[in-house]
Amino acid sequence: MRYAFVNKVLLFPYYFILRARHFMYDTSILKSKKFPVKVISVGNITVGGTGKTPYIEHLLREMSSEERVAVLSRGYGRKSRGFHIVSCEDKVAASGDEPLQIKRKFPHAIVVVDEKRRRGIEKLLALPEGERPAIILLDDAFQHRSVMPDENIVLIDSSRPIDEDCLLPVGRLRDLPDQIKRAGKVVVSKCPPEMEAGDMFMWEQRLNLSPGTEVEFTSLRYDEPVAIFPEADKRYVYSKFVMMLTAIANPQHLRYHLLSLYKIEDHLEYRDHHNFRRRDVKRINNWAKNNPKSLIMTTEKDAQRLVSLSNLSEEVKRRLFYLPVVVIVLQKEA
Repeated sequence: MRYAFVNKVLLFPYYFILRARHFMYDTSILKSKKFPVKVISVGNITVGGTGKTPYIEHLLREMSSEERVAVLSRGYGRKSRGFHIVSCEDKVAASGDEPLQIKRKFPHAIVVVDEKRRRGIEKLLALPEGERPAIILLDDAFQHRSVMPDENIVLIDSSRPIDEDCLLPVGRLRDLPDQIKRAGKVVVSKCPPEMEAGDMFMWEQRLNLSPGTEVEFTSLRYDEPVAIFPEADKRYVYSKFVMMLTAIANPQHLRYHLLSLYKIEDHLEYRDHHNFRRRDVKRINNWAKNNPKSLIMTTEKDAQRLVSLSNLSEEVKRRLFYLPVVVIVLQKEA
């Protein structure tokens, strides 16, 4: 009840704007456009950290390689504007870190960025027939109601229930919690791998979803560390000590994993999509110089930016690795 009070009373201006906007779309005062192609939106109710990018990669793995699939993202963190087709040779400034990560992992997929989702879809459909996608995955588009997707997939971090959160700026909710009823599928992400059927049932009851909404529970599996630079020395992977270097919304899941393997000596933490500057590189270089035995571990998303930094020291390059993550769908007991 106290969360509802904060959202509806203390944060009334923001609550009212969101409620009015949804009302206008629900009553067709504002129009949503449906396109002649299958469109799947992958989004969330909160700001960042629910695992959208790993889940989009999961969908790409599940889809047939014969299907022409496009991923359309806003391209957070990029310095370019408008519609841009991402290539594996791009810099983060042109495409953003997450679209570049997806393109490098799935070169066969069409990955594009455009801050205007409707325009992005129209440009994709204007491609020559042999290049035009049959399926479009919209990254972080649940709030972009100007597009009417064929399916809305919403992710919720299992450690941050939306009914125990408040709207921005007090909490992390970017949308009204009851908007989850628009979802055709809800993914409860970052669950413990051994999650029991009773806990899954409690989650399903707690979400209070529309009838027929599919609920999926997933966990993250970390694969073997991957070197970012060719001069990396893999012997550091077997060190007892590690420094975390992250610029993501929620690094806690990575922290828990690393704590099971190493002693974390330090954590250089930056805001999500942070563009590393000269002073940041100097800080990283100095840390490596003063801690010569420690592994330096980052995320795959951050690696897209770090690899292009020309002034990282050789000491850092020898010890800098990232941990790939893979989504695992948990099976429900019959």
